[in-house]
Amino acid sequence: MILAHLLAAVLALPATPKKPAVQRYHGVKVSDDYRWLENDKDAKVQQWSEAQNAAARAFLDDIPWRDSLRKRIDALVRETSPYFFAIVDRKGRVFAEKFDPRKQQPFVVLLDLEHPESARPIVDPNVIDPSGRTAIDFWVPSLDGTKIAVSLSKNGSESGDVHVFDVAGGKEIDAPVPHVNHGTAGGSVAWNAEGSGFWYTRYPRAGERKAEDLGFYQQVYFHKLGSPTAEDSYELGKELPRIAEITLETSEDGQAVLASVKNGDGGDLEFFLRKGSRWSQISRFEDRAVDASIGLDGAVYLLSRKDAPKGKILRLPMETPEISKAAEVVPEGEGGISGLLPTAEKLYVRELLGGPSRVRAFPLRGGAATAVNTPEVSSVHEMARLQNGDVLLNIGTYLSPPAFFRLTPHGQLSKTKLEVTSIADYSDCEVVRDFATSKDGTRIPLNIIRRKGTELNGRNPTLLYGYGGYGLSETPSFSTSRRVWIDAGGVFVDANLRGGSEYGDDWHKAGNLTHKQNVFDDFYAVARYLVEHKYTDKDHLAIYGGSNGGLLMGAELTQHPGMWKAVASIAGVYDMLRVEETQNGAFNVTEYGTVKDPEQFKALYAYSPYHHVADGTSYPATLFMTGANDPRVDPWHSRKMVARLQAANRGRTPILLRTSSVTGHGMGSSLEEVIAQRVDLYAFIFKVMGLQCCVEMKSVSR
Repeated sequence: MILAHLLAAVLALPATPKKPAVQRYHGVKVSDDYRWLENDKDAKVQQWSEAQNAAARAFLDDIPWRDSLRKRIDALVRETSPYFFAIVDRKGRVFAEKFDPRKQQPFVVLLDLEHPESARPIVDPNVIDPSGRTAIDFWVPSLDGTKIAVSLSKNGSESGDVHVFDVAGGKEIDAPVPHVNHGTAGGSVAWNAEGSGFWYTRYPRAGERKAEDLGFYQQVYFHKLGSPTAEDSYELGKELPRIAEITLETSEDGQAVLASVKNGDGGDLEFFLRKGSRWSQISRFEDRAVDASIGLDGAVYLLSRKDAPKGKILRLPMETPEISKAAEVVPEGEGGISGLLPTAEKLYVRELLGGPSRVRAFPLRGGAATAVNTPEVSSVHEMARLQNGDVLLNIGTYLSPPAFFRLTPHGQLSKTKLEVTSIADYSDCEVVRDFATSKDGTRIPLNIIRRKGTELNGRNPTLLYGYGGYGLSETPSFSTSRRVWIDAGGVFVDANLRGGSEYGDDWHKAGNLTHKQNVFDDFYAVARYLVEHKYTDKDHLAIYGGSNGGLLMGAELTQHPGMWKAVASIAGVYDMLRVEETQNGAFNVTEYGTVKDPEQFKALYAYSPYHHVADGTSYPATLFMTGANDPRVDPWHSRKMVARLQAANRGRTPILLRTSSVTGHGMGSSLEEVIAQRVDLYAFIFKVMGLQCCVEMKSVSR
């Protein structure tokens, strides 16, 4: 404890008084010394947070080679070609979102697939707000491609109003529709056939519900262009759960609207279809339909996991919109189905095979399915339908930047000009895919990115990443800034933990609610694999994760403190008993559980990182990073966890809290802020590992 106090003095950490608050759960008395840090409106909390941030900045900014690291990461990110994503074809007009590393925010463009360099900006938040703090939450073109609805928010808040622009001139043509997007529940828009208005997700207005409920009770309303939003008409949602999350889609002919409704974040969905002026419920939560898309043949295609954990596809004619009338068109198979795209001739199905993905094409008029020839250990990030019947597939790997490939109905696959080039060259690297064995015997996939010829000497600096939750899978993805780790002799490892959907619904369910401990056991098993196979040891092993992955970091930090040399945790959840008391935390109940249920409380309390910090323990050096405007995970989680760790830590290791005043959970952050965060993350880990960056860097060129 004395050493911890000495380190605190060197870092000029603020004193953190204990103000015990006691709460009982099912007869269990739980004391919380730092609940007072939950109140970010308290001047003392603000002062404490600012002092912690100053201490973190002093540590990070004092690193001698930090400026070289910043320049290197800045070059890796900015000397990447512009790239496009979220492609939408409206009657031959192709829209996309464009990321240009010379700008702070992505923007919406009209795209010529043969000449992407001539893409014309339609809505550019960099022009709307030169500070770079206004971001696009989502955007939807009208069915004829003449108008576009765009949700814009500031400072990472994700609290977005929808603005309507004319595509031809880029002028705003209607008054904004307020508060269509918000945090986890998000927001959505679906245009009518004429382009005279749209359905949208509406949150309660002030005075309609209690202040603490204004981010809940999402419903569907219709807005007619040119009319005051006060005159918008109710369509759907009064009977939906408080934590409903709604997504809308219009059929290409404008005659039908599909509403997908999540019951929070646990993976349960139900669907509604609007034909004419009437909404019909297609499925209920218990039907286990989890994804849907409107086809071009008068049918809705549904991904169902009922009696099929890896998924099957159902076809439901719109004339009989009840799931009991649906026919199975793709049976459950080897891969976990993660996406579907119906076209005029084929149904394209994306499947996960433990992390990497593949696409198979099923003819709508019968016949054998064919597999698309994608690279090994790759990911199909996006599938987009074109008016001529072709499909665009965005394919990427750990070692190569993503590129769009055009796939014809006849199965011909060719690379388009929509490919990314980067100075981050991984031609000297390889991907090794293997399995670790978890505590209960489950085989856990891991992906090792290393230089060819890496010596297995047990001392390689190794950075291990994981997430494991919400059915979100870790798939192969390219990173420019990861190159600095490889150039320092590092090994990077991406783990496919339970809690994701790498092997379908059973893989997710095995890592949520009362089974969450499996995720932490999986991650620890991967770490043990790396040590046993002589990649590294506990003095050369660092870990990082964010959001639900931040919870993972907190659990590993408290359950196995002696296993890690350094930990970086971004926007994490740490107090599992109080998380559901927050605005966004309520959406997480269907994934994590609730303290109101005795068995779920028992599981939550058993692993809650905040409640398992032990006095007198030597904890590894840890950097906590959070955004002051985070609508998804309240920053007080990081404040409380840091306070508790600083008080308990016996080791001479820094426990730091970095808070950004102009970001949230990460969505909508300016490129400048993204780069700053990456620099601090790598600088911290390099410093703790005793590595120097960018001194004898390998020359990397195009």
